Amino acid sequence: MKFVMLSVLVACFTCSLHAQVYTGDSTEIQSILKHIDAFSQAYMNGDYDAIANAYTRDGKIMPAGTKIIEGRTAIRERWVLPEGVTVPYHKIKPEEINILGDTAYDIGYYEGRTRRANGEESSWQGKYVIIWKKVEGNWKIYVDIWNRVTEPEK
Repeated sequence: MKFVMLSVLVACFTCSLHAQVYTGDSTEIQSILKHIDAFSQAYMNGDYDAIANAYTRDGKIMPAGTKIIEGRTAIRERWVLPEGVTVPYHKIKPEEINILGDTAYDIGYYEGRTRRANGEESSWQGKYVIIWKKVEGNWKIYVDIWNRVTEPEK
């Protein structure tokens, strides 16, 4: 009996670790989720203007191993891929979104695949934190921090 109870508790705890936690107005949450999907689509399409416009004018990105990159022009330049390189797959998976008035934060994971000019592909994944700001009625990324996580050994 103790084993069964312990198994149930472990299962419940494990499931709760991966549950999405969204706090705030559901309309605002849905709006942010649409912006997240649009960002991934723009990245896969190589639409660097759409990517840059996903950020506030004074937006900041903080990729691992670099200084803070600020402003839409610099952000756009950072996202541009080398000639012949594409991203055929990109998905952002929010674990937590919390709306705090005209600001929100979003924590989660991302995954994707890069195709090089020679056709070789590589997969990657990581974690992120985004701070959103509502600007003229639209959610925009103000701060975007991410870094890769290594895949678990198989």
